[in-house]
Amino acid sequence: MSTGKMMRTLISTHPLLLLLLLQQLLQPVQFQEVDTDFDSPEDEMEEFKEYLEEFYRTGPTKPPTKEKVKKRVIIEPGMPLYDRDYCNAEIMRKNVYYKFRCVTEHYFLLMQYDELQKICYNRFVPCKNGIRKCNRSKGLVEGVYCNLTEAFEVPWCRYQSFYRKGYVLITCAWQNEIHKLIPHTINDLVEPPEHRSFLNEDGVFVIPP
Repeated sequence: MSTGKMMRTLISTHPLLLLLLLQQLLQPVQFQEVDTDFDSPEDEMEEFKEYLEEFYRTGPTKPPTKEKVKKRVIIEPGMPLYDRDYCNAEIMRKNVYYKFRCVTEHYFLLMQYDELQKICYNRFVPCKNGIRKCNRSKGLVEGVYCNLTEAFEVPWCRYQSFYRKGYVLITCAWQNEIHKLIPHTINDLVEPPEHRSFLNEDGVFVIPP
């Protein structure tokens, strides 16, 4: 198939995807994080196939994997976490969408994946949104909370960014392939002053009776 015919086929079958890719390439340089982990062409093609598979899937969403959590949640030092456009830039760069619809909220965490995974084995604490059990980090973690403010479909999602430093609350899922618990959902990033009722006199985080 010629290059021209291939491009016409892509434009007619995946116009929204190509628009998203074009917008990502044209985003302002100052919002792009320096990434030293360069993906090979094979990795990029595999990721592209995964996006298409997830987009056209009619059944339940595939469970998260270590690689997906690392790519979509874990961040490295670079763009200031308090930048008001942090979420708009990073959500687009990391392709944080569900079937090309905007996610209503998202968390980026400035920490190593191995440290996040260890939280799965910490004690249970109450979650938000009616979820009964979450695992909580033992120390404070820096991150950014993203809250959807405009639009519902890609690529017009717009977010308000909130810098936070607090305790990470996560849910975890068992992964048979590696026989370990892995992070499933970031439930909250709790700033201590807002949750002093969870601290006893010694400053230890406890579950209220």
